[in-house]
Amino acid sequence: MADSNYIKVFTGSFIIAQLIIDKLNAVGINAVVKDETESARLAGFGGGIVPGFQEIHVNKDELDKAVEIVESVNSELQP
Repeated sequence: MADSNYIKVFTGSFIIAQLIIDKLNAVGINAVVKDETESARLAGFGGGIVPGFQEIHVNKDELDKAVEIVESVNSELQP
């Protein structure tokens, strides 16, 4: 996503990514999810480097709020 208005705010497991996406959607932030493993599978190639990992990208205009949400989710999951 070079030269775009989107910035990566999270890379991690599918389950945590889905939790973050749900919280982003709840405040009106539409995130873009990149899953190279799934893309490769659908294209008929092998899997990605780490299966089950996803990247979440948000628009630069929504970056501050998105980072707050990602940090909040990460802190909730810490033991």
